[in-house]
Amino acid sequence: MTKWKLGAPHLSGLGSFRQLWTASMDAADFPRGLEFPAYVLSALTAVGGTIGYVKTKSVPSVAAGTAVGLLYGLGGYRLQNGQPLGLELALLASVVLGGASIPRAIRLRKPVPVMLSLFATYGLITFGDAFRRTL
Repeated sequence: MTKWKLGAPHLSGLGSFRQLWTASMDAADFPRGLEFPAYVLSALTAVGGTIGYVKTKSVPSVAAGTAVGLLYGLGGYRLQNGQPLGLELALLASVVLGGASIPRAIRLRKPVPVMLSLFATYGLITFGDAFRRTL
Protein backbone atom coordinates (compact mmCIF):
# COMPACT_ATOMS: atom_id res chain seq x y z
CA MET A 1 0.00 0.00 0.00
CA THR A 2 1.32 3.39 -0.97
CA LYS A 3 1.74 6.05 1.70
CA TRP A 4 0.34 9.45 0.87
CA LYS A 5 2.98 12.02 0.05
CA LEU A 6 2.37 15.70 0.45
CA GLY A 7 4.41 18.11 -1.60
CA ALA A 8 5.20 21.75 -0.95
CA PRO A 9 2.06 23.55 0.20
CA HIS A 10 0.34 26.02 -2.08
CA LEU A 11 -1.46 28.93 -0.55
CA SER A 12 -4.23 29.33 -3.12
CA GLY A 13 -7.06 27.77 -1.09
CA LEU A 14 -8.96 24.55 -0.70
CA GLY A 15 -8.57 23.43 -4.31
CA SER A 16 -4.82 23.21 -3.90
CA PHE A 17 -5.26 21.22 -0.67
CA ARG A 18 -7.28 18.65 -2.61
CA GLN A 19 -4.58 18.55 -5.28
CA LEU A 20 -1.90 18.03 -2.65
CA TRP A 21 -3.94 15.33 -0.91
CA THR A 22 -4.64 13.33 -4.06
CA ALA A 23 -1.50 14.12 -6.09
CA SER A 24 0.38 10.94 -5.28
CA MET A 25 -2.60 8.65 -4.79
CA ASP A 26 -3.55 6.03 -7.33
CA ALA A 27 -7.11 4.82 -7.73
CA ALA A 28 -6.05 1.63 -5.92
CA ASP A 29 -5.20 3.68 -2.80
CA PHE A 30 -8.85 4.59 -2.18
CA PRO A 31 -10.86 2.01 -0.23
CA ARG A 32 -13.45 0.38 -2.48
CA GLY A 33 -16.61 -1.51 -1.69
CA LEU A 34 -17.41 0.54 1.41
CA GLU A 35 -19.89 2.89 -0.20
CA PHE A 36 -22.73 0.34 -0.03
CA PRO A 37 -22.51 -0.17 3.77
CA ALA A 38 -22.28 3.61 4.18
CA TYR A 39 -25.43 4.15 2.12
CA VAL A 40 -27.33 1.41 3.97
CA LEU A 41 -26.36 2.84 7.37
CA SER A 42 -27.30 6.30 6.09
CA ALA A 43 -30.78 5.13 5.14
CA LEU A 44 -31.28 3.15 8.35
CA THR A 45 -30.30 6.01 10.64
CA ALA A 46 -32.24 8.68 8.73
CA VAL A 47 -35.40 6.55 8.50
CA GLY A 48 -35.01 5.48 12.12
CA GLY A 49 -34.77 9.08 13.27
CA THR A 50 -37.86 9.96 11.27
CA ILE A 51 -39.81 7.02 12.71
CA GLY A 52 -38.73 8.08 16.20
CA TYR A 53 -40.11 11.54 15.53
CA VAL A 54 -43.41 10.24 14.13
CA LYS A 55 -43.98 7.86 17.06
CA THR A 56 -42.90 10.09 19.95
CA LYS A 57 -42.62 13.62 18.49
CA SER A 58 -38.97 13.54 19.54
CA VAL A 59 -37.09 16.33 17.77
CA PRO A 60 -33.69 15.02 18.99
CA SER A 61 -34.44 11.69 17.28
CA VAL A 62 -35.05 13.25 13.89
CA ALA A 63 -32.13 15.68 14.27
CA ALA A 64 -29.64 13.01 15.33
CA GLY A 65 -30.90 10.47 12.80
CA THR A 66 -30.71 12.97 9.98
CA ALA A 67 -27.28 14.29 11.00
CA VAL A 68 -25.74 10.82 11.33
CA GLY A 69 -27.47 9.72 8.14
CA LEU A 70 -26.02 12.70 6.28
CA LEU A 71 -22.53 11.89 7.57
CA TYR A 72 -22.85 8.28 6.39
CA GLY A 73 -24.33 9.39 3.07
CA LEU A 74 -21.66 11.99 2.40
CA GLY A 75 -18.97 9.48 3.35
CA GLY A 76 -20.46 6.92 0.96
CA TYR A 77 -20.69 9.48 -1.83
CA ARG A 78 -17.07 10.52 -1.38
CA LEU A 79 -15.96 6.87 -1.24
CA GLN A 80 -17.91 6.08 -4.40
CA ASN A 81 -16.30 8.96 -6.29
CA GLY A 82 -12.77 8.33 -5.03
CA GLN A 83 -12.63 11.59 -3.11
CA PRO A 84 -10.61 11.97 0.08
CA LEU A 85 -12.12 11.91 3.57
CA GLY A 86 -15.06 9.64 2.68
CA LEU A 87 -13.81 6.87 4.93
CA GLU A 88 -13.16 9.31 7.74
CA LEU A 89 -16.69 10.75 7.51
CA ALA A 90 -18.26 7.29 7.68
CA LEU A 91 -16.04 6.41 10.64
CA LEU A 92 -16.98 9.69 12.35
CA ALA A 93 -20.67 8.87 11.88
CA SER A 94 -20.10 5.48 13.52
CA VAL A 95 -18.27 7.08 16.46
CA VAL A 96 -21.07 9.62 16.97
CA LEU A 97 -23.78 6.96 16.70
CA GLY A 98 -21.92 4.62 19.04
CA GLY A 99 -21.19 7.36 21.55
CA ALA A 100 -24.88 8.18 21.76
CA SER A 101 -26.42 4.71 21.56
CA ILE A 102 -24.10 2.26 23.33
CA PRO A 103 -24.42 3.84 26.81
CA ARG A 104 -28.22 4.02 26.35
CA ALA A 105 -28.35 0.39 25.23
CA ILE A 106 -26.40 -0.73 28.29
CA ARG A 107 -28.51 1.37 30.65
CA LEU A 108 -32.00 0.85 29.18
CA ARG A 109 -31.72 -2.54 27.44
CA LYS A 110 -34.47 -1.53 25.00
CA PRO A 111 -34.62 -2.71 21.36
CA VAL A 112 -34.03 0.62 19.60
CA PRO A 113 -30.82 1.61 21.42
CA VAL A 114 -29.56 -1.98 21.12
CA MET A 115 -30.15 -1.96 17.33
CA LEU A 116 -28.49 1.45 16.98
CA SER A 117 -25.54 0.12 18.97
CA LEU A 118 -25.27 -2.85 16.63
CA PHE A 119 -25.32 -0.52 13.60
CA ALA A 120 -22.62 1.64 15.21
CA THR A 121 -20.50 -1.39 16.09
CA TYR A 122 -20.76 -2.69 12.53
CA GLY A 123 -19.69 0.72 11.21
CA LEU A 124 -16.85 1.02 13.70
CA ILE A 125 -15.49 -2.40 12.73
CA THR A 126 -15.99 -1.95 8.98
CA PHE A 127 -14.77 1.61 8.56
CA GLY A 128 -12.25 1.41 11.41
CA ASP A 129 -10.53 -1.60 9.85
CA ALA A 130 -10.44 0.11 6.46
CA PHE A 131 -9.00 3.25 8.04
CA ARG A 132 -6.37 1.23 9.89
CA ARG A 133 -5.26 -0.27 6.57
CA THR A 134 -4.61 3.20 5.15
CA LEU A 135 -2.12 4.06 7.90
